[in-house]
Amino acid sequence: MADLEDDIPIPTEVGEDDGLPDDPFPAEPTSLRQAHALLAAHPVADGYSGLPRALRHLPWYDLELGEAALDTDIPRMREGHVGALFWSLHLPEGPGGDRATAATLEQLDQARSVVAAHPEGLRLVRTAGQIIDAHHCGRIAMVLGPAHAAALDDSLGILRVLHALGLRVLTLDGTVWAGERGLTRFGEEVVREMNRLGVLADVTGATRATAERALALSKTPVLCTRSAARALRPHPANLPDELLTSLGEAKGLCMVPLAAEQTGPTVHDVADHLDHVRDVAGPDCVGLSGTYDSGAAHPRDLADASRYPHLIAELLRRGWSEAELALLTWGNVQRVLRSADFTARAAQHRREASNARIGELDVP
Repeated sequence: MADLEDDIPIPTEVGEDDGLPDDPFPAEPTSLRQAHALLAAHPVADGYSGLPRALRHLPWYDLELGEAALDTDIPRMREGHVGALFWSLHLPEGPGGDRATAATLEQLDQARSVVAAHPEGLRLVRTAGQIIDAHHCGRIAMVLGPAHAAALDDSLGILRVLHALGLRVLTLDGTVWAGERGLTRFGEEVVREMNRLGVLADVTGATRATAERALALSKTPVLCTRSAARALRPHPANLPDELLTSLGEAKGLCMVPLAAEQTGPTVHDVADHLDHVRDVAGPDCVGLSGTYDSGAAHPRDLADASRYPHLIAELLRRGWSEAELALLTWGNVQRVLRSADFTARAAQHRREASNARIGELDVP
């Protein structure tokens, strides 16, 4: 019988070839290597990007090559493992204005043009399934929205047109039908029509009355695309614990922004907010929102879209499980979009069945 010592590997000298593959991230801490590995399987669905507005100020750009003047380009999104990006269509001059509808249409047109100009890196999508397809094809999925409610000009017809052009998220704030007193009867009909179309409601910055009524009325999950925890930082767009609890009960989604004004100046501060939202609303109800290229200042170590692994590494050090992180980065956004898609298809089937019955009654 061979001696047991024969099965024990003999340590090699430093620099000697041991036949093992080189470490692909030799200078990175273990948690950062783990973050890259996790994000390769569960990429980031970023809930808010100001890229369309930022591009308006550049005379020329190529997102495939990279743009130093921006926080976001394709190389940095790939480095940060961004798999889907929600493109904000919010108005540069604020929620009001006589050109709200025209300005939103112009931004929709620009976003579609940007995607068309970068077919090897970007793909315009509408549904959760299309996001998955884009990722499998090596493309970054672009989701149009949020847009501001002022773009509707108090018209359900314009809502339907915007949806037909690809809009998926609408922010309910700053209109006569979504204000201090909450949703009016017309505002409630807007939410119902959004459910029928598959447009998600965003209540970031909305009054508490509006947010609570939208949560109670909507048949699909409600988003907060740029909200952290008010218990940790009293910013007006951050949510109090009572609303976070309600959001969790309604299976909505609070997308914590990487914005220093709302979360604090460091990656540790952002992680504190993510911890708090997870603990209050639940791991099924927390997501990420880069807010890059929106004019916001970002915490240290999170300066651009390539830095998501550093945030995930911090959460790994805090004991977040792989299942919780998979929900945070990708799974929760997929769940919300699938719910909206299912509700819209069900509404369409009911409408078709109702029209068929009416047609049968009209037959002599």
